[in-house]
Amino acid sequence: MLNGRGCPFEWILNLPESIAQPSLTPYELNTLRFCQQWLAGQAEFCLRTSGSTGAPKAIVLTRAQMVASARLTGKALDLRQGDRALVCLSTEYIAGIMMLVRGFELELSLTVITPARNPLAMLPAEAVFEFTAFTPLQLREALASTPDQLSLLNKMRAILIGGAPVDQSLLDAIKKLNAPVYHTYGMTETVSHIALKRLNGPQASEYFIPLEGVQLGLSPQGCLTVSSILTEGRTLVTNDLVELRSDGSFRWLGRIDNVINTGGIKVQAEKVEIALARLFSTYQNRLLAGHRFFVGPLVNPELGQAVVAVIEGRPVSQEVQADIQAQLLRIGLLTKYEIPRYFYFLPKFLETPTGKVDRQACLTGLPLQ
Repeated sequence: MLNGRGCPFEWILNLPESIAQPSLTPYELNTLRFCQQWLAGQAEFCLRTSGSTGAPKAIVLTRAQMVASARLTGKALDLRQGDRALVCLSTEYIAGIMMLVRGFELELSLTVITPARNPLAMLPAEAVFEFTAFTPLQLREALASTPDQLSLLNKMRAILIGGAPVDQSLLDAIKKLNAPVYHTYGMTETVSHIALKRLNGPQASEYFIPLEGVQLGLSPQGCLTVSSILTEGRTLVTNDLVELRSDGSFRWLGRIDNVINTGGIKVQAEKVEIALARLFSTYQNRLLAGHRFFVGPLVNPELGQAVVAVIEGRPVSQEVQADIQAQLLRIGLLTKYEIPRYFYFLPKFLETPTGKVDRQACLTGLPLQ
């Protein structure tokens, strides 16, 4: 089903190459083009990276890699023939494309809808699914705006969430769900995720568990390396700093390119973000809870780079900002070098095409203080 339209495989295969039908939206056309290519047996696919960690680039993946990825996910999540899957991610990028491939390879029943901040608002009350995947923003909006649809989520056997970190406020909300929710780790180069971390229930963990056959290691810089059938046996060196355990599980610490050098002290931006999220979840009647934010570097003549926090929403007073800095130091979550030196507020964050916060674009143009 594509936005309520039944699409038999034979009809998809026989669509003209242009698929120029005025009744179809650009999203529907793009989705059908991929489905047609897959059903016709195309052997290679050129995909674009999302551009969230650098300039977007084209990557060629083979059909064999994508089939292997789909089967590994199916095994890890116990997906079964005939299971109903909701596809609400962009099918221009790997996360949405692999939802389609899983449907074809695992013989799932696919319901595809145009991506929206709250996909559940577009569904009828009687809808039932066993499997879906969201961005953190989508799941946050769904939980906040459509609490009447919680039963739809709780009937699922697996919910994936990926594409961005899960902050403390969203994690607290996820822990109230009955359905298993998994945070994914992966990228276009690894054909979507290569590891899963359970976020709720008795099996909740701080560590990602690699899929079957995925071999992990560390580069000399402490970054994760990946080798598996999904990389065609090649060793891929990521930009992700991790704590790797002997059993192959790992904790993500942050990206090596998110290290801020402030006055000769190296600060990991993600560590500061975790501390801020914990404080915001209880601070002054949750004044900043639920606000999107990130930590990054800003050029500073004295320090080289200053640690700054950029928050989406209306500014708070200088007194509140100073109190946040004092509390971070008092409760011992951060050292004095790691505490944000300045706070900036933007009414609306700039985003990448896949809905991720474009950190560099948001930082560009911020005034020096």
